[in-house]
Amino acid sequence: MQEIYGVVERYIECWNQADPGRRRLLIEDVWAADASYTDPLADVRGREAIDAVIAAAQQQFAGLVFSLGGPVDANHSQARFTWHLGPHGGEPLVIGFDVAVLDADGRISAVHGFLDQVPAAA
Repeated sequence: MQEIYGVVERYIECWNQADPGRRRLLIEDVWAADASYTDPLADVRGREAIDAVIAAAQQQFAGLVFSLGGPVDANHSQARFTWHLGPHGGEPLVIGFDVAVLDADGRISAVHGFLDQVPAAA
């Protein structure tokens, strides 16, 4: 079970890695080649598409960081967890909830994401 916690931590690290080359290496390590990522704003498959979604989020929320919002709850090959997006050490502007499913190799094969708190439109 410890393995899945490490994967979730590296998943968050992917979202925070701003260097495209390093982010791509993390994605290759953490995500299965045919992995899917689905949330209210995106529905993509494959590492390249996942990388593009992460890069777009970083551009949209420049200067903000992702962090775990609490403990990871895991069983079998799946984990659910809350994440925060906000200024480093500050109050989160966005709060989400993800379910990650791992494949037999211990890589993420799917993430199902939900947004619990988003800023009001200006």
